[in-house]
Amino acid sequence: MDENAKDILLARLAELEAASQATAAERKPVTLDQAAVGRLSRMDAIQVQAMAAAGERRRVAEIGRVKAALRRVDEGEYGYCVTCGEEIAPGRLEFDPAVAACVDCAGR
Repeated sequence: MDENAKDILLARLAELEAASQATAAERKPVTLDQAAVGRLSRMDAIQVQAMAAAGERRRVAEIGRVKAALRRVDEGEYGYCVTCGEEIAPGRLEFDPAVAACVDCAGR
C-alpha cells in the first residue's frame, strides 16, 4: 500500500505544482493604468487576481499535506494517525491519501 500511496502522492504533488505554475500570471498585481484598461475591466482583473491568490493559498496548504504524507511514507509511519498512532481506515486513505489523522482524532 505504501508504494502505491507514494505514487499517488507524487502524482498529486506534480499536479499541484503544475497548477501553481500555470496560474502564476493570474496572481500578479493588477496595473492601475486607466488609459490601458477601463475601470470595470480593472475591477474584473482584480477579482481574478484575488481568486487566483486564494487558489494558490489552498494549493500551498495541499502541497504541505502531500509532502508531509510522503515523509510519513519514507519513515514507515504512513497509514497511522499522527495524533493517536492508531491505523487510519484504508477507505479514508483511499479517499484522501494525504490524510494524517484517523476519523476519531480528526473529529476532535
